[in-house]
Amino acid sequence: MDTRMLRKLHRKVAPIIFLPLFVTSLTGVGYRIARSWFGASDEVGEFLMYIHQGTFLGKDLRVFYVLLNGLGVIAMLMTGIFMTTLFRRKQVQD
Repeated sequence: MDTRMLRKLHRKVAPIIFLPLFVTSLTGVGYRIARSWFGASDEVGEFLMYIHQGTFLGKDLRVFYVLLNGLGVIAMLMTGIFMTTLFRRKQVQD
């Protein structure tokens, strides 16, 4: 795939996936820090996990939230890695 097409795809998908990924990562890290370092109560932990797992969307949409988060991470990683110079062939100079 052409690098320009990857950049366009990455540029279009990134703003859509940013907010759910940000919320998921922020609440996941917040949960671990709050519980381990600050001894947060079970209520605080349950609230953070409620948001982290997408439970607020209901039973049916929660599955799609988790699935799309995972696919979004994979898509961003793949397009980001392929845009780097790691997979380019070295050009032989005469």
